[in-house]
Amino acid sequence: MRHRSVADLMTPTAVSVVPGTTFKEIARLLDEFDITAVCVVDESNRPLGVVSEADLVRRRAAGAVLDTAGALMSSPAVVARPEWSVVRAARVMDRASVKRLPVVDDDGRLVGVLSRSDLVQLFLRRDRAIQVEIVEDVVTHTLRLSPSALSVEVDDGRVTLSGTVRRSLVPVLLRLCNSVDGVVGVVDRLRYEDDDLSRK
Repeated sequence: MRHRSVADLMTPTAVSVVPGTTFKEIARLLDEFDITAVCVVDESNRPLGVVSEADLVRRRAAGAVLDTAGALMSSPAVVARPEWSVVRAARVMDRASVKRLPVVDDDGRLVGVLSRSDLVQLFLRRDRAIQVEIVEDVVTHTLRLSPSALSVEVDDGRVTLSGTVRRSLVPVLLRLCNSVDGVVGVVDRLRYEDDDLSRK
């Protein structure tokens, strides 16, 4: 089972500015590219921080005279790596209370940006793709069960499992299905072929 990576979902052309970029130029870039934030980078294209539209509005509302990206940015930048799973990236976003992560390469240089809206793409996976992954990766490859042992139905990301399995496999099966990208819930309609837990 393979979780989608940051590289799979990120926008590879991140709009960036330098610390000396002016307030008005940042506002123009946000409008021109229809984005909500820009990454502030140094001369080597390494992220220093992020300026969001919220930063612009908040600073102006407070009457602060901050005219450059270097003064406006939230710093240091919380970054992600292309090889990270999107689950890891989502956890970092949540812990840091940020809506986007600049993505950097091995040298710390900006190669893209991952936003919350990019993560939403996971939940737009087709039901058929989710079903195939569960049957082939979870049921057959990971749990070594016969595909005919279970019925896997997917409707708008909600998985319904029916069939007969050992009781001890049920929590494992449910956990693995819930971890498949695009799954929004799992309905357990499983029966048990034997009560293997009661014999322990």
